[in-house]
Amino acid sequence: MYKVFVNDVPIILSTKKDMGEKYVSLPLKMTKVKRLIRKVGKGKLKNVNLYHKKEEKLLPILFKKIKVVTAAGGLVRNSRDEVLMIYRNGKWDLPKGKIEEGEELEECAIREVEEETGIQDLELIRYLDTTYHIFNRKGRMKIKRTIWYEMKSDYPGPFIPQEDEDITKVKWKGGEKLHKALKKSYANILLLFPEKQASIQAKDRVSQM
Repeated sequence: MYKVFVNDVPIILSTKKDMGEKYVSLPLKMTKVKRLIRKVGKGKLKNVNLYHKKEEKLLPILFKKIKVVTAAGGLVRNSRDEVLMIYRNGKWDLPKGKIEEGEELEECAIREVEEETGIQDLELIRYLDTTYHIFNRKGRMKIKRTIWYEMKSDYPGPFIPQEDEDITKVKWKGGEKLHKALKKSYANILLLFPEKQASIQAKDRVSQM
């Protein structure tokens, strides 16, 4: 199963034809996906499940319908278990960026983290996860596939936010400060913090009662 986010609303890709009464389930191959995404983006449709019987076909079919942009980024921790976060367009985010021609994914991830934050002494630990979200660029709908890596560094700063990428702050966030930052982040970023995700979602449900 995969989640593709549209304005923090996930479209599910799965092999299940029936996901329960809560979901609108549609065959991926036959669905006009761009039209569907516009409805989700306008809030006219939620809880969508696009299905196909073969899991290995889910992403290839989707990528034939929408152009894919590949990016890479890093979830960087220090020895105090703080996470390096950037502040851009009113949201806390993790550093990432589009892969350049001839570049390896790991190289891209390290380069983008360094360029967007000014951090030094980065060490790449392991592949972490891949996230997907829809964005519009010059009126054209695209899907960004971001490959995330776990990294570490004890660089104390100073940091240099990449202003031409609209980044205004770079901070180490830990404990309650990390929790608050993730509440002001994106749903696909929250997927990288499964230990925090359940807690944040539970508190949101309580606050809405």
